[in-house]
Amino acid sequence: MHCLAIRHVPFEDLGTFGPILHQAGFTIEYAQAGVDRMSASRWAAPELVVVLGGPIGVNDEDAYPFIADEISLVRSRIDIGKPLLGVCLGAQMVAAALGARVYPGLAREIGWGHVTLTDAGRESALAILDGAPVLHWHGDTFDLPHGATLLASTPLTPHQAFSVGKNVLGLQFHAEADAARIEEWLIGHSCELAHAGIDPRTIRADAAKQGDAAARAAGNMMRAWLRDIGLAP
Repeated sequence: MHCLAIRHVPFEDLGTFGPILHQAGFTIEYAQAGVDRMSASRWAAPELVVVLGGPIGVNDEDAYPFIADEISLVRSRIDIGKPLLGVCLGAQMVAAALGARVYPGLAREIGWGHVTLTDAGRESALAILDGAPVLHWHGDTFDLPHGATLLASTPLTPHQAFSVGKNVLGLQFHAEADAARIEEWLIGHSCELAHAGIDPRTIRADAAKQGDAAARAAGNMMRAWLRDIGLAP
């Protein structure tokens, strides 16, 4: 099986999801958004497509024209009904592709924390995340797309996770973030942290305390989702 992962910055990769996908029998191919040539056929072929996070926003398409093309490709993947996972910016692109509004949230939500599951979330692959730490790192949010099921929320961000049918999952938070590599995030997003007045030492310390629990929960969530969509034993 083949997983195509769309990456916007090198350090925001599949993280803790990568080993789970390899264990499930996937080969992983990364494509660099805005650099690598994309086509609907390239997005259609893999058993799984994952659209990862990044520091740009859905509404930055004037400055970064590839965003509009990427959203169109997300829509093309949704239309053929094959499994698609969107993480952070990826989830926002899924929402935009489905006609939902993407806009600045109440405040930047950055750091290790939790999500509150809805009733539907507790009956989904996300159930394992109940009480588990995840990494939040976003400024934008989105309206829940028409026909989507809300799975998780936080007080700052009511729409933290959603599904559309069986095969589309959007996660605003970073379940995949590997705490062992948090320094890459702290360096790569140093300007954003400084602008937001967030001390990287706090995120680093929390990663050391909560990283193992976060990785276990993320791995179990991914295994459960792969089973739900028929891509794991």
